[in-house]
Amino acid sequence: MRDRADQLKEEVTLLFETCKDVEEKLKLVDVLQHLGIDHHFERRIAVALSDIHGAEFNSSSLHDVALRFRLLRQHGLWVSPDEFNKFKGPDGRFNAEVIDDPMGMLSLYNAAHLLIHGEVELEDAILFSRHQLETIIARNLKSSPLSQQVTRALRIPLPRTLKRIEALNYIAEYNQEQACNPSVLELARLDFNLLQLLHLRELKEFSRWGNNLYGAVELTYSRDRIVECYFWSYTIYYEQKYAQARIILAKIFVLATLLDDTYDMHAILEEGQKLNEAIQRWDESAISVLPEYLKNYYAKLMSTFKEIEDELKSEEKYYITYAVKAYQRLCKSYLQEAVWFHQNYIPSFQEHLDVSIISSGSSMLSVVLFVGAGDLATKEALEWAFGCTDAVKACGEIGRFQDDLAAFKHGKGKLDMATSVESYMKEHNVTGEEATAVISNLVEDAWKTINQARFERSSLVPAVNRVANLAMSIMFFYQGSEDAYTFNKLSMNIIKQLFVKPIPII
Repeated sequence: MRDRADQLKEEVTLLFETCKDVEEKLKLVDVLQHLGIDHHFERRIAVALSDIHGAEFNSSSLHDVALRFRLLRQHGLWVSPDEFNKFKGPDGRFNAEVIDDPMGMLSLYNAAHLLIHGEVELEDAILFSRHQLETIIARNLKSSPLSQQVTRALRIPLPRTLKRIEALNYIAEYNQEQACNPSVLELARLDFNLLQLLHLRELKEFSRWGNNLYGAVELTYSRDRIVECYFWSYTIYYEQKYAQARIILAKIFVLATLLDDTYDMHAILEEGQKLNEAIQRWDESAISVLPEYLKNYYAKLMSTFKEIEDELKSEEKYYITYAVKAYQRLCKSYLQEAVWFHQNYIPSFQEHLDVSIISSGSSMLSVVLFVGAGDLATKEALEWAFGCTDAVKACGEIGRFQDDLAAFKHGKGKLDMATSVESYMKEHNVTGEEATAVISNLVEDAWKTINQARFERSSLVPAVNRVANLAMSIMFFYQGSEDAYTFNKLSMNIIKQLFVKPIPII
């Protein structure tokens, strides 16, 4: 199977040479990304997109213009929204003829979601194309690959969709397209199954590690989220070359889940203060300040970080310093929330965000995801991630707001402080419906910040895209204000499809 995959990679590589024009290159790159095999052709794709960016392009196809816009912006290459003006009339509205182009509408809808702050014309394009797509779906009840893609995009737009889930769907749809290339499709199926074997082996080994950890720490109040933590890490790094980074991230995610549950479900304030004191000291001797039931957890926390450091190459060991500082900052935010809870205090909205963006865990994970990540883990990337600005802060906002929208809908844990929704309601004297509408708009603003970071941090585009993957995973777990991480039955079906069920090779 691996030999055949290698042969097919060579065949697909030749396709880059045979593309006759910009449109063919665009469609090849798009198909490879959709099918989840673009990681084998990163250099070729970078060259192709650079060529496309510099080439003259006068297409009259809305689909092609939108596709070019999306692919270039995703890779940090600037394209002006004026590219869509050719499809508008003098009044600035889209022409009637584009309404009858469902593929063009879908492409416009997905492309427009790469908007940055101040691009009102793209906000209008989203509203316009969404309305047209909803009308198309309402009128056309028959199932087709395009209708399925529209339905998925209306739920979560393509630039915010987890790549492995989109690959799973598109592999099943691609063979129905007129331009389907059998070699590309066969490679996608083989590659998915080969990676699935790797991921399943990792998951089994990781589950043994996690079960041993849970048995050692004996925190019976904590959620068993071993599989979900691996899955969340996998959504950020699925490629084989990032195996070490994937496992490191998953391990620290499990430790953070135990810490979160301790503050949210069990610890009295004094115990939370002692736990924070020990974690800020970050020394084995600090175990003496802890209550008996937390000592095993602290010992495992120390030993796990030490084991991770020992696994890193000598020139990479400094990465762990950033991870420790990020974990300490996370713990401090948990303690501050515990203080507010025990004081029955509802902070102002801004006061809430200053703490809860950190307590969402996303900023800590944004740092840790670079530990063991090879060339991605530069000092510049680690400093940027730890600084918790632009895309990293925006990812934390998405994590906080999506979590709080779900908690407001379903109810909080017994030791959870007031949500950001409740802080906003109290400060502005508005209803829950009004507050959730405002916060949903703030999620959209956060995505604009992530999109903008690709241009403002041009030397860090690969790093920004990994943080964007983390934000995408949040959207998956909390779509529709559900919480598929806490209520894990919601995510189990997709986990089985990704890790257990191979794709038939036909």
